[in-house]
Amino acid sequence: MPRKYFRKFLPDSAKVRSHRLVARFGAFLHDANLWHLNRDSVAGAVAIGLFAGLVPGPFQMLTALLLAIPLRRNVPVALFTTLYTNPLTIVPLYVVAYEYGALLLGRGANKVAIKPFEFDWTSFFESTRAMLDWMLSLGKPLAVGLVALALTLAALGYVAVQLGWRAYVILAWRARRNRRR
Repeated sequence: MPRKYFRKFLPDSAKVRSHRLVARFGAFLHDANLWHLNRDSVAGAVAIGLFAGLVPGPFQMLTALLLAIPLRRNVPVALFTTLYTNPLTIVPLYVVAYEYGALLLGRGANKVAIKPFEFDWTSFFESTRAMLDWMLSLGKPLAVGLVALALTLAALGYVAVQLGWRAYVILAWRARRNRRR
């Protein structure tokens, strides 16, 4: 890949490790693979970022960091890749995750859970129980779908980076060979 191009945007590893908050964890961050741009490190980091991007709440980057360090993958790429989930994309991704989970659980034809819940204030306890049942019916397909979608996106991202990197190297070899002729 065009390493020189990406290096312009990535922070210097020495500068990051010398930051006062990061210096506390310096022993964990001295591995060269955490900062090096090679095919395996970047492909793994993209997979980690795609997986961690579907973690609910504001814990996506923390999850990516906690996965990238022990797996020895590029930390900045993993953190950057989590940004595919944002306020514009999170709702469609969760809808896809719900549908994916419903499909995996065999509830593809049953759309009762998506029907909006109507609360009846005249029968408060029955409505509360019905609302809890409705929420639980959404929970299992969504939980299964989030994990399945995260794993699917991670696998697709890993394969895409590996194939893209390989294609770039082959094209660069061919261009170099043609220049020599």
